[in-house]
Parts: sequence; structure tokens; C-alpha cells
Amino acid sequence: MPNIKSAKKRVRINDEARYLNAAFKSDMRTAVKRVEKLVSSNEKDSAKDALSTAVKKIDKAVQRGALHKNNGNRTKSRLSKKVNAL
Repeated sequence: MPNIKSAKKRVRINDEARYLNAAFKSDMRTAVKRVEKLVSSNEKDSAKDALSTAVKKIDKAVQRGALHKNNGNRTKSRLSKKVNAL
């Protein structure tokens, strides 16, 4: 445990950031899984709607810093390929 006041604050700030980043990532992963499930069941219109939601959530996670930019772009690209293949 840190003894210095600023180090205690950094620990608290890092814990808050980790909690929020985990929430953004979890929300994003859920949206991605929803798209993949719709693609596997060949529901094209629903998959397109879910894709737009997933892209928004991925962009928000990237903007927040919870996810690297390249990782977000790669995920969006793979999802788009799957939806367009329907």
C-alpha cells in the first residue's frame, strides 16, 4: 500500500478507470456477440441494425482509451465482412 498522498490518489484514480474501462469493454463485447449471433442465424436486417450499434460501442471504447484504435478498427472490419457476406 502506498504511504504518500499522491500515490494513494493514483491508486484510487486507477481503480476507477479500470472499473469504467471494464464496463465499456463488456458492453462492447456484448454488442459484438449479438451481431455474430444474428449473422449465424442468417437474420440480415437485424444484423445490420445490431452492427451499427456495435460500431458505436466500439468507437466509444476506443475514444475512451479502453481499447486500442487498431483493435477497434479490426473488430469493426471483421463484423462488417460477416454482415455483408449474408
